[in-house]
Amino acid sequence: MALTHARVVAGLLALLVIPAVSGAQGAAVADDSVARVDEIYAQWNSPQSPGCAVAVGTAGGEVVSRAYGMADLEHDVPNSPGTVFEAGSVAKQFTAAAIVLLAQSGRLSLDDDVRKHVPELPDYGTPITIRHLFTHTSGLRDWGTVVEAAGWPRTTRIYAHAHALDVISRQKSLNYTPGDEYSYTNSGYTLLAIIAERVSGQSLSEFSTRHLFEPLGMNHTQWRDDFTRVVKGRATAYTVGPEGSFRMLMPFENVYGNGGLLTTVGDLLRWTENLEHGRVGGPAFIEEMHRQARLNDGREIAYASGLRVGTYRGLHEVSHGGATAGYRAFLTRFPDERVSVAVLCNVTHVNAEALAHQTAGVFLAGAMPAPDPPPTVRPSPDRLTALSGLYRNQRTLDPLRLDAAGGTLRMGGTTELLPVSDTVFARAGSGDRMAFAVDDQGRATGMRLLDADGDAIAFEPVPAVSPSPGELRQYEGRFHSDEADATYTLTVASGVLELRLRPHIVQPLAPAYADAFTTPSGRLVRFIRGPSGTVDEMSFGMGRVRDLRFLRTAP
Repeated sequence: MALTHARVVAGLLALLVIPAVSGAQGAAVADDSVARVDEIYAQWNSPQSPGCAVAVGTAGGEVVSRAYGMADLEHDVPNSPGTVFEAGSVAKQFTAAAIVLLAQSGRLSLDDDVRKHVPELPDYGTPITIRHLFTHTSGLRDWGTVVEAAGWPRTTRIYAHAHALDVISRQKSLNYTPGDEYSYTNSGYTLLAIIAERVSGQSLSEFSTRHLFEPLGMNHTQWRDDFTRVVKGRATAYTVGPEGSFRMLMPFENVYGNGGLLTTVGDLLRWTENLEHGRVGGPAFIEEMHRQARLNDGREIAYASGLRVGTYRGLHEVSHGGATAGYRAFLTRFPDERVSVAVLCNVTHVNAEALAHQTAGVFLAGAMPAPDPPPTVRPSPDRLTALSGLYRNQRTLDPLRLDAAGGTLRMGGTTELLPVSDTVFARAGSGDRMAFAVDDQGRATGMRLLDADGDAIAFEPVPAVSPSPGELRQYEGRFHSDEADATYTLTVASGVLELRLRPHIVQPLAPAYADAFTTPSGRLVRFIRGPSGTVDEMSFGMGRVRDLRFLRTAP
């Protein structure tokens, strides 16, 4: 039976009269439900570990506010519900909100060609609109991934908007035609921050404070547009070093809009309330913020304006996650039940989304339908073997290996594929399905990866290769990219092809299929042959960046 709004409110408000659970910092609320929340975060409730803050709200009120672990290990400062964390890509909805407010005031149109406001961008032949930037459908390469290709990923150098815009403006091609696909890219939201500032004549910080943060009482929220600024009550972010101890991992950069929001769990709940009632912006604002993208083929996807609109355990959900340096975040809202959960953490190896969903489950268990029973299909070992092997993504050209072992089919050696039928498998932990085509002998002739948005990516079987040291030498030489502003040297050492970028990067390349290799992190490196059959170019495929070309400048 569905949980009624009244039952949710009554159950949550009842938490206010019970004494606090010892060991966790937070509001004086506890009963069986809050004890269950504390259990969810027990791993992080330690004076020797970073941790998290969590807040739960309903019907406009904050009813649970807890914190676990330490904000600063050096100075023994614990996290509290009022601790300021960086929210990663949860920030994107605030950048989108600033643009929507500017559109409502008539200062721009969401259908504007981005080059109207950022003429530095190349003309790709097809306009990129502001709506494309909102929904990650622009085709723009992710600037942070490009600088990774140059050997200086984010957190290793201090980047500002001028650097990001320079990188974006050097890109000679897109990942795809604008509007054809969805592909997550921080470039779009960095550009939106730049547009907001150029159109408003104010910094994004000034505009947001005046039009969003102050009107909503978000008194602890600001943009990290100057990473050297002192922020009272801010948690330090951490990761785990190779020896197992915690090390600081802070976002020392001045790029924001795609991320860079400093906030608290309480302020985030105030924001979710505005997305329900539109105290700022009104009904039109709410409608625009939740408007899902429609691709060129007419298919609607989950992504809207820095928000994902979908379902979780059968309930309507609006959410977004975030990760910057050592910070992790997740903000989710269940509009029909009027329950919101904000989770902010200051350590890398925490799954904030899973924590938020577990927290929501404490208060929404009665509203969630029973999970589907596990599939009972048991494909034969011969069937699993016939489906295993190396496949190539026909869109990105990335290799994908499927292995049959122990009576299961696994992707990349780790992710289990759950059989739905003899030829359809579900990817564990996601809504994705893999549908195989087979010939009369039962051999796989192709596979389609189907996601929750209805996208279908075709994969084709390809033979794996094991080139000899002599064959590897045809790839040796120097390769340069103006787009990445980097030169790589390819050499063969001890029978292995190595990718070198001075002064510090040496990566062995593992053969995949003909003229294609992968790095230890799984990045795709392809070699392009000219009319004579010699290798003339090298191409990087890096997830958010496709086909980044390097010209061969010397053998």
